[in-house]
Amino acid sequence: MRGGMGNMQNMMKQMQKMQKKMEEEQAKLKEEKIEGTAGGGMVTVTVNGHKEIMDVEIKEEVVDPEDIEMLQDLVVAATNDALSKADELASSRLGQHTKGLNIPGLM
Repeated sequence: MRGGMGNMQNMMKQMQKMQKKMEEEQAKLKEEKIEGTAGGGMVTVTVNGHKEIMDVEIKEEVVDPEDIEMLQDLVVAATNDALSKADELASSRLGQHTKGLNIPGLM
């Protein structure tokens, strides 16, 4: 029985270390800036690693008052591109600490 408790304590220590490292990585992700673009760079959206929009840049030549829908589509596409890249970054950064563990709700 004693060996089982030792293994459990060791596993708990490992989980605490993993949790601390993941918290550190999540804090770093907040500082990361990820850009998504659309229309060949005509619209650029910058998000952080927590998927918060930090900036939107729209080139003047893409602004056509007669075609607002195109501009809206470009903003949506650039935002989705940035958010997708943020997901990939978070997955790669946090995934290295879980080493293939499938923990529901973790990412």
